[in-house]
Amino acid sequence: MSKEKQAIEIIKTAKHLVAFTGAGISVESGIPPFRGENGIWNKYDPETLDISFFMSNPAESWKRIKQMFSEVLQQPKPNKAHLFLSKLEKMNLLKSIITQNIDNLHFLAGNQNVIEFHGNTRDLVCVGCGKIHKMKDVDLDILPPKCSSCGKVLKPDFVFFGENIPTDAYNKSQSEIEKTDVILIIGTSGVIFPASLIPEFAKRNGAKVIEINTKPTEYTSRITDLFLQGSAEKVCSELESYL
Repeated sequence: MSKEKQAIEIIKTAKHLVAFTGAGISVESGIPPFRGENGIWNKYDPETLDISFFMSNPAESWKRIKQMFSEVLQQPKPNKAHLFLSKLEKMNLLKSIITQNIDNLHFLAGNQNVIEFHGNTRDLVCVGCGKIHKMKDVDLDILPPKCSSCGKVLKPDFVFFGENIPTDAYNKSQSEIEKTDVILIIGTSGVIFPASLIPEFAKRNGAKVIEINTKPTEYTSRITDLFLQGSAEKVCSELESYL
């Protein structure tokens, strides 16, 4: 039996399947990863997304963020891997997705139960009063954008370096990991703390670990039960053929 068929058999018999996704699932949608040869940090200074830098230099930080948004997040579309996870949810095989990505592609693919561990790029949050503004409703020709309620600076509603994981996302992730008996890891190298601990907790609780990546990762030799090597789109297309 092929590894792909084995994976589908595990998925179909899971009581509580959870997917854990990283930048690798979105590469084929045209979004580069942050790290690696073609990573964003080879082009932009990571200081751009440091909360201390943002708070002390909001105009300069926003100028760089706008450049990143215009080049990286120009209306990307979900790829076959995102659509595969959406299909699993519609078939009631997948209970939730915990994603490190901020690209909104799981929602665009049709998934409903998505936990955005690092936030999203749909919203802006006021650093003063906490009011949420939709990115599409804010004029980014005037930087930094200001809150319509209190006049303070608006910040993208994703986690900057030096910020804590949103409490709600953290608690929901913990709850899902406590219930899961199978975790499907797609496109993450397992080096970003504390997100990297999520599969570790699942394994410790007795979950089977299926991993999809283009090359072995921090997880592969330690906690992975079934490793499917290849791009997210390629492997997920093969998996779907067995559904």
